[in-house]
Parts: sequence; structure tokens; C-alpha cells
Amino acid sequence: MNRRDVVVCLLCSAVLLGRVHAQQPGKVYYIAVISQNWQPSDMGEASHDPALARVWGAFFGELRRLGYVEGKNLVVERYSGEGRVERFRDLATSVVRRNPNLIYASGNDLLLALKAATTTIPIVGIAGDPVAFGIVPSLSRPGGNITGSSVDAGPDIWGKRLELLNEAVPKLSRLGFIITTTSWGKHGLALLTEASRERRISLVGAPLHSPISEADYRQSFATMAQEGAEAVFVGEEPEHFPHLRLIAELAEKARLPTVYVWREGVEAGGFMAYAFELLDLYRHNADSIAKILAGAKPADIPFYQARKFELSFNLKTAKALGIKIPGSLLAVADDVID
Repeated sequence: MNRRDVVVCLLCSAVLLGRVHAQQPGKVYYIAVISQNWQPSDMGEASHDPALARVWGAFFGELRRLGYVEGKNLVVERYSGEGRVERFRDLATSVVRRNPNLIYASGNDLLLALKAATTTIPIVGIAGDPVAFGIVPSLSRPGGNITGSSVDAGPDIWGKRLELLNEAVPKLSRLGFIITTTSWGKHGLALLTEASRERRISLVGAPLHSPISEADYRQSFATMAQEGAEAVFVGEEPEHFPHLRLIAELAEKARLPTVYVWREGVEAGGFMAYAFELLDLYRHNADSIAKILAGAKPADIPFYQARKFELSFNLKTAKALGIKIPGSLLAVADDVID
């Protein structure tokens, strides 16, 4: 985030804080919301991206239900790491100096930077495997000042996604992937590599470097097509989220079925997903934030781990790709988009 963005963010917060005091004389809470990749303007219900607006709508809606309303008793400052890992430490230090009541952040690298910057300010975060990355020592007893949600359900879930994809696309032997070189992406790529090896599926393509531009996605699909990919796995990094429609369009153009870790990928035109409920995860994080603002300690709040996964298909995309989804899969699908 450049200096101008920081100045604008701070000025807006100062104005809002004055308004909050004028509207409600009671306790006012200040939280910092940080994304590794999403822009501040996309980190709210007014996001221009419908999928992001729905995700943040679930988050802020739950906070409102619990009595914390932005513009009344809640001041929210939003920051972006712009996908540049080398800037995360400075960003974390800058936010900590603002001394918010709580920090809400997403991404392993960003959480590690925040962990190094403060041991006292409560942090609620979204991580891959927070224990494996050294963010907390235990999911059930996180200790310290960090808690949140994990999107990592272990290595078996990656194998399950490939199993379902292979059933929908028989004789799959070469799989492309959209995964970044961040710690989150490296972890996912390692799990995908192991799962594909067990099923004798070759991975083709190369990891993407953050921040990712539209040209990068286009080049990635061109490379995968040249290397004979027969399908594409889209990783769990949040920076792909604003580009789900672009990814779906590029995949359809390349005649490649996609499998996602979010149902929103299928809604954007992707082929299939075996996914946890992202809105539920954001609501759960809002609940943890409310508990902490009410006096609970992050150390006593277990990390939430997604356990329920749902299978979804986009029939229109399947038809465009000339894929006939087996009836056995459609029978167990949780959601089928026409």
C-alpha cells in the first residue's frame, strides 16, 4: 500500500471516528482488517465484485447481529498487502502502531508478520494450516494472541477433489493448476503433488508469482494448454477470488474443466467444486471477534476448521465443454447450477 493510500485511509478513519462518537456515546471499538491481496475497496459489502460483497456481507452482517455496527460503535480501517510478501512486515508494523482493539487478517505470511509485530493485540485470522506454519502451537489451544479459522482440512481433501474430478473426467492423466508461490500456495501445491502422484496424474504448468495480473492468468492457461493439460485445479489462495470469472472464461476457451476449493468458482462459470462454506467461515470469524471485543481471550478460542464440504457442478459449463457428468455424481451433488 503506497503512502497516499495510507494517508487517505487514516483521514477517513479519523472522520468516521468523530461521527461514531457523535452518534453513540458508549464504547467504540477500532479494528484493522488486512488482506494479503484484496483492495480496501473490495473488503466490504459495497465491493464491486458480487462474490466479495456477499462474503463481506456475511461477515459484517454477523457482527451487526452481535451488536457491533460499523459507523456506530465500530471503526474499521482496511489495508492491503497488494500481494507483495516483502511488504508484509512493514505493513504489519504500521498497523500495530495504530494500536487497534483487534486485527482481522487473512493469509499465512501476513499472520506470521503480525505475530512478529505484536504479542498483545488480539488477532483473528484465516490461515491454511496454522500449526504447520508456526502461527499457533495447537488448533484447540492456540495460546497467545491469535485465533481464527483454518481452510486446511488435511491432505485427504485434496485427494477427494481429484477423485471426484477424475470420475467426472475419466482417464485424466495431465492436470494443470492455478497456484501461487506464496507460503499458502506452496503448501497447497505440495498437497496437490502428493495427491496427484498417488493417482498417477502428472502436473503441468508453473506456479504464479504474486501479485497476479490478467496477463499472468492468460499466460498460465496458454502454457497449460501447450503442455497438454486435460483439466485445471484452482488453488485456495484468496487472491484468485476477484478473478474467478476470468479464470472460468479462460478455462472454457481452452476447453479445460476446472475444479475449485470454493463454490463461488462454479457460480462464476467454473466446472465443479468440492468446497467448504466460505460464508460460514467468515461468520464464524465475526463471532470470534465479537467474543474478543466482549472480553474473551484469543488463547481460549479454538481455531475453527472447516469439516463440511459440498459438491457442486455447473451444467451449462459442462455442456459447453462437451462433458456428460455421470448420474452417480449428480445424485450425490449438493448443488447443480443450470
